[in-house]
Amino acid sequence: MNTLTDRIKLNNGTSIPCLAFGTYKIKDPAEAYNSVKSALEIGYRHIDTAAFYENEKQVGQAINDFIATGAAKREDIFVTSKVWKSELGYKKTLAAFEKTMSEIGLDYLDLYLIHWPASYAFDDDWENTNRETWKAMIEIYKSGRVKAIGVSNFLTHHLKALMEFDIIPAVDQIEINPGFLQKDTVDFCQEHGILVEAWSPLGRGKSLEHPLLKDLAEKYDRTVAQIILRWEMQHDVVPLPKSVNPERIRSNSELFDFELSEDDMEMIDEIEPYGNSGHSPDQA
Repeated sequence: MNTLTDRIKLNNGTSIPCLAFGTYKIKDPAEAYNSVKSALEIGYRHIDTAAFYENEKQVGQAINDFIATGAAKREDIFVTSKVWKSELGYKKTLAAFEKTMSEIGLDYLDLYLIHWPASYAFDDDWENTNRETWKAMIEIYKSGRVKAIGVSNFLTHHLKALMEFDIIPAVDQIEINPGFLQKDTVDFCQEHGILVEAWSPLGRGKSLEHPLLKDLAEKYDRTVAQIILRWEMQHDVVPLPKSVNPERIRSNSELFDFELSEDDMEMIDEIEPYGNSGHSPDQA
């Protein structure tokens, strides 16, 4: 990948930009609108939202307003949203998708994800719930109103229940940050042609204080965030950094004129858990 807009081909032939702008916890309407607008003006062409984030309306408005300026066409911008775990199951997923489309105000989505799997933590029939939800996702995909479908927070044992379908997930969006690579799930996805995306790629900001990462930032004359995001990209993972600060939004996109050495990649790989959230789909 050489530029912010370079794309990766998914397993259904759709292409996805190699870096995304995340919008989790940006609930203030003005902040949500302005941060997405800033990201688009800086050059991001991959915007990630979800029903759970409560900002789909502002994300869609910012995208539509940006398109109206003539700076981009709709097909230039890759838009993701997600169905929350309270809406799992065939009928509820179909209804949740209609609500998302009404909120976001776009003719189609580029990617629609199951945000959180049913698991034994809260569903005795969790595998069947995930299958029924996936049947709805396939129906939505075949309608042509989404370009690709996938999952989020699915670990290997959650994914296996979906691998029996003719259409398997194109993406699995999971938490990844230094000390929390989730290698088993990443390996499974990459072996089966499922692209991995990283939420909380900067470890909720805590990773920015890690001594090794600060040393590497000095070595490469980069920010710590740039070191982390580059590490994820070199693992063939698509990071989703989030900020409401235009300068940080820009800085997080400047990843394409340097490369981490194999030795430095391995050192980051060996960091002990440090900034991960502690949330697990098998616990809640």
